[in-house]
Amino acid sequence: MPSRPNKVLNSPAIRRMPLYLHWLLGMRGLGKKTVSTTELADCMKLGWIVVRKDIALTGVSGRPRVGYDVDRLVAAIRAFLGWKETRRAALVGAGALGSAILGYGEFANCGLDVALVFDSDPEKAGRRIRGRTVRPISELPEAFRRAPPEIAILCVPAAAAQETADLLVRNGVRYLWNFADVALEVPRDVIVQRESIAAGLAMLSVKIRNDRSGRRSRIED
Repeated sequence: MPSRPNKVLNSPAIRRMPLYLHWLLGMRGLGKKTVSTTELADCMKLGWIVVRKDIALTGVSGRPRVGYDVDRLVAAIRAFLGWKETRRAALVGAGALGSAILGYGEFANCGLDVALVFDSDPEKAGRRIRGRTVRPISELPEAFRRAPPEIAILCVPAAAAQETADLLVRNGVRYLWNFADVALEVPRDVIVQRESIAAGLAMLSVKIRNDRSGRRSRIED
């Protein structure tokens, strides 16, 4: 039976959190100990009220005329995002998109270790991509039994996505990061985060259309 998606409240704020972290780590690298709401608002190109509400989600409070302790805020954002501990992941689909994702250099800072890579193409088996060896999909059940990943990243074609998701769920995966352009049917206890390049392009295209027509109303990211 398909799951009912649970809406995550304040999702735009959650998507902004990594950028807050980027700015804060840069400030800490320069020796800065505290930061004000106004400073973060300037960096983020947001209103200070939005910044204050975003930070409130982490449970950290600032001090009047002083601001937020940078170290505390960094730790709080990491904890809020679940990035304090490393999560083991497996990527399925070592094509162009999968290879590009493997090349993303910030996963370590995001608490993600893509330790396993699989592909159904026999010609890719044994290849090294971004320091990882591609395994045949037939080895997935045994590999998962030995060292089960917490997250599976789907980079397979849409036509193969559901079958691949079923295989992953049968082998114990409960968290799927889905880059295939298809909605998956999964059990109620399985959580799916779907990414869509087309959806991102659609947002940009609408913003361009509105800009060219003179309608400058803001579409929230």
